[in-house]
Order: sequence, then structure tokens, then C-alpha cells
Amino acid sequence: MTVLEAIQKSADFLAKKGVESPRLQTELLLAHLFKMPRMKLYLNFERVLTPVETDALRQMVLRRGQHEPLQHITGSTSFCGLEIVVNRDVLVPRPETELLAEFGWKFLNQLSDGRALDLGTGSGCIAIALAVKCPTAKIVATDISADALALASQNAARHGVMERIQFLQSDGFTVLSDEARFDLIISNPPYISSAEIAALQPEVRDFDPRIALDGGTDGLGFYRLIAPQAAAFLKTDGKVMLEFGDGQAEAIRKIFEKEKWIVESVEQDYSHQPRILVARR
Repeated sequence: MTVLEAIQKSADFLAKKGVESPRLQTELLLAHLFKMPRMKLYLNFERVLTPVETDALRQMVLRRGQHEPLQHITGSTSFCGLEIVVNRDVLVPRPETELLAEFGWKFLNQLSDGRALDLGTGSGCIAIALAVKCPTAKIVATDISADALALASQNAARHGVMERIQFLQSDGFTVLSDEARFDLIISNPPYISSAEIAALQPEVRDFDPRIALDGGTDGLGFYRLIAPQAAAFLKTDGKVMLEFGDGQAEAIRKIFEKEKWIVESVEQDYSHQPRILVARR
């Protein structure tokens, strides 16, 4: 079977299974298998797969046909140009979160020795991006999941920033000392309402950890926790930057303004939807 035939057959199979962009998904799996850029496949359409390669591709396509995320099958995802290992213990980071990280490092780079707190770090993607983009910054990254923290530590070591990130197992701010102060508190907290989780794409619903998705009855539970507690850990002129879900902008603004925060801006994502809250005291 040639590369082109493998692409066509696999894409047809994935299409029947309801997988979005089946040809693209197949090409990405093949590129991973061959350890080559996806576009280079087009120069190798006549290459014949070996029996070992055919079997490996078949297994990956079967997994993708069961709606296992591509990133779990390949073992990693790109975040802000950094390769981040992911698995079932952590949320697969979305492109919108790259914007959140970018706002964070642009703010930190205005400071000489910035300190940041990444609440609910998951794979460590935000904390690692901040550390890579801000060579003088120090970051504390917390998560309630010990398994997530173990993976985040591996990712940090992979990118050579382990010495500037302190990983702590914590439910919110609970393990932080009373003296801890940060220039930036940044988070992509769970913001899906409990009732909506069942209707999510199976790639998300069945494979991302529920604890990283479920924001409570209306999806705003974590913002109600962060708003009254974050100020105690923020330096003068410090900022909070938070990602949120579709249609939540005004509700979250009210939650923070009720706690005496000044909402500096609500930033849009790539689809021009309100997505990131920036606030200060």
C-alpha cells in the first residue's frame, strides 16, 4: 500500500466514524509515524509502507476512529511553538490559551524580575511558555492533581526551565504562604457548566479529565473562588489574567467588579469572541 492509498483509505474510515477533517487527521498521523513534516508526505505519495508501518498506522487510525484525541495518540501537542507532552491526566491545551500565555509573557517582560502564579497548571503549558519567553521570571504552578504535576514537571525539564518553576499540589491558593506575592496570576480554570459536559465532543468529554472541564452549575464556580482570594497574593500593580468560555464575559466582569477589581480589558480570541479577562486592583 502506498502513502497516497493509505491516506485515502484511512481518511474514508475516519469520515465514516464522524471524525472531523479526516484527511488532515490521517496525514498528521502518517507524518508522526514517518517523523517528517506533514507537507513532505506530498513528495512521498508513491512510497510503499512496510508491513510494520502499515500495522502501526492501522492501530493509530483505529484509535482515532474511537475519537481518542490526535494529541494523545502522538503523545504531544504544540503550544506557543513548544512541544508539550499530554495524556489523559491533563487537558489538551487549546489555541485560545496560547493567547492567554502571550498576554502573560508580554506583561512579565515589562518587569525586571517578574513573579507569576499559574493556577491549575495541568500540562504546565502556560507556566513553561512564561518561563521560556521571560528568562528572568520565576513561576509558581499549582494543580490539585499529582499526576498532572508529574507530567508538567517532565515538560518543564524537557524545555530547560525546571529551576524557575515551582510546582505545588494545591486546591487553589490553599498551600501558598501568607507572604507570597505575584506580579501576575494567570489561569485557564474549568468553565464548562456541569450540564453541558455530556454534549461536548467525545474527544473532550471522554478523554480530557472532568476536573479540568467542570466549572459547576453555571461554569463560573472557579471565578467566584478566584475573585475574592487573588488580591491577597497580588503585588501592587499586579494583574490577573483569566480565560473564560463563550458568553461568560459579562457575568465574570460582574463577579470581579463586585470584589473591587478594576477590569482593564476583555480580550478577544482568534474568532473575535471575548475570551480573556485582564484585571487589577
